[in-house]
Amino acid sequence: MPPYSEPKEGETLLKLNDVHMRFGKVAALAGVDIEVKKGEIHSIIGPNGAGKTVMMNCINGLYKPQQGEIHFKGQKINDLKPYRRAELGISRTFQKIELFGGMSVLDNIRLGRHIHLKSGIISGALYVGRTKREEISSRRFIEEEIIDLLEIESIRHKTVHMLPYGLQKRVELGRALALNPELLLLDEPLAGLNLEEVEDMARFILDINEEDRWKVTCILVEHDMGVVMDISHQVFVLNFGNKITDGTPEEVQNNPDVIKAYLGEEDLYATRR
Repeated sequence: MPPYSEPKEGETLLKLNDVHMRFGKVAALAGVDIEVKKGEIHSIIGPNGAGKTVMMNCINGLYKPQQGEIHFKGQKINDLKPYRRAELGISRTFQKIELFGGMSVLDNIRLGRHIHLKSGIISGALYVGRTKREEISSRRFIEEEIIDLLEIESIRHKTVHMLPYGLQKRVELGRALALNPELLLLDEPLAGLNLEEVEDMARFILDINEEDRWKVTCILVEHDMGVVMDISHQVFVLNFGNKITDGTPEEVQNNPDVIKAYLGEEDLYATRR
């Protein structure tokens, strides 16, 4: 396989072409096309059962489409396992929190770095050379970059299952960031959060996307239309596995089919306030 190219800002990072995903007679995705530019926040909206999480699972390799192609950095990745896609720079959070409740915040986040650890058994056992350098580098990255970004210094040594739900969401985001991804898949990161927590999480996502230290391209599945329309560069609308439309938040808000089927007059007004 040829080496993966590194797209520049504004060039295509991820592309789905005619992707079909069926479960028996149910078409979860029916010929979906999507293109995500490097540096964007691209949100996917639609009702429950529209196929949003199925699309995320196809992108990160949990599902393999029966038809169509998925390209990342110019190369087809359909046959790559999830861990190989992670090595290429695709990371994600989940709709339901998938943390190790009995472990500390730091230990959960450190798990996201394992793919970058390349030292062998001997150096690992002796904690010398490459192992020591990797450990120091990873510790610095997690504690000086991720912990600081997500404002969780005070809970870094606490056991995860003892934390409020909103803080657990931050920890899961921290673990995804520990991979140092180029593409971050965020599956309903605002679900179950109160208003203050929603504002904080939206700010973290913007920082991850915009700050020079990060500059991570994001795909966001979310039901909070106010946040979606405020922070997205592009919005993709999915219904029963079919694309209704995609475009800028303004274009999507003004699309009659989207207004009728998803936003509604009251919700549409709320996004414009």
